[in-house]
Amino acid sequence: MLSKFVCSFLFISLFFLSFDIKNTKSVTLKKIVIDAGHGGKDPGCNGKYSKEKDITLQIALQLGELLKNNLPDIEVVYTRKDDNFVELHDRAAIANKIDADLFISIHVNAGPEQFAGTETYCMGLHKSESNMQVAQRENSSILMEANQKTNYDGFDPNKPESYIMFSLYQSANLSNSMMLAEKIEEEFKSYNQRYSRGVKQAGFLVLWKTTMPAVLIETGFLTHKDEETYLNSEKGKIHTAYGIYSAIEDYKQLIEAE
Repeated sequence: MLSKFVCSFLFISLFFLSFDIKNTKSVTLKKIVIDAGHGGKDPGCNGKYSKEKDITLQIALQLGELLKNNLPDIEVVYTRKDDNFVELHDRAAIANKIDADLFISIHVNAGPEQFAGTETYCMGLHKSESNMQVAQRENSSILMEANQKTNYDGFDPNKPESYIMFSLYQSANLSNSMMLAEKIEEEFKSYNQRYSRGVKQAGFLVLWKTTMPAVLIETGFLTHKDEETYLNSEKGKIHTAYGIYSAIEDYKQLIEAE
């Protein structure tokens, strides 16, 4: 009969062998969920003459077409394809249900009229008051949901203490999320010639329960005169979608090579 020591050694060896096999499996990018922020009764932020929900939908649909036409091996799924309201927890659930490899949430920012530029966020604990304010604004969509207290464990987007829970959250996908976020901001700077406010972290509910690399992109400020004009132009929407697409293409090549 084998000793307890030998049995334990065999068990540990088999455990690490199976771990190595699992982690040497090739990584591919096969499914992407594109989330157009807000929608329906939730307009998002407002500019002088336009609404966030309309711009995010148009950019999301153009991004999807770029992916389908240039990377046909990737399955593209939208959280919404028209002007309807989708609850935040359902957006993450759509991605989790199909076991997506990437979740891209598209938004437009708001702030003092002099604020301009793009930002790409990963899930995490905010490190500045401005990051916190962006998360609060985007998370306020849950106030329009019927079962917000049940779906989000009593989370109140307007109470800073609610965000303490995110300090306990550590995503296994943070490294890849940051990698993609950096590539998106690089594309916005180089291809789009936009001012980049950088890659940041904050507690976004739409990213909270995703089980894959996920980013939230603020494509500009609707409260800035020139950026509202740019984001409402065909050139602005196409260039923004292409910048995101190009970053995804670079990210795909990198993770599949590794």
